[in-house]
Amino acid sequence: MESNQVELSGELADIEPLRYTPAGIPLLSFRLAHRSRQVEAGFKRQVECEIAGVAMAEVAVAMSRLRVGSPVRVSGFLNRKNRMSSQLVLHVSKADSFGDTDHGKTDRKVEGQG
Repeated sequence: MESNQVELSGELADIEPLRYTPAGIPLLSFRLAHRSRQVEAGFKRQVECEIAGVAMAEVAVAMSRLRVGSPVRVSGFLNRKNRMSSQLVLHVSKADSFGDTDHGKTDRKVEGQG
């Protein structure tokens, strides 16, 4: 079994400036704060977590226009931060943003080969 798919919504808790890989690919690092109520074993449970994320290419450029506190829904896959670490990072391949950007109110879907 090779499934590794994640979909998570929340608010941007932190967003770093857009940077570029040595190959010239846009790269954006951020932290996503998630809060929800989930049902587990028949009981409602309050869930709160924060996860590191990275977006590349078109998704990175689009997400770089968002601000801390912007609500987003992202999907992608999990990988280690680096080969020597067990810390997980969410690699985003698609993002939907619903909120304010530097250019006003948005409600858009951003897709790419993140």
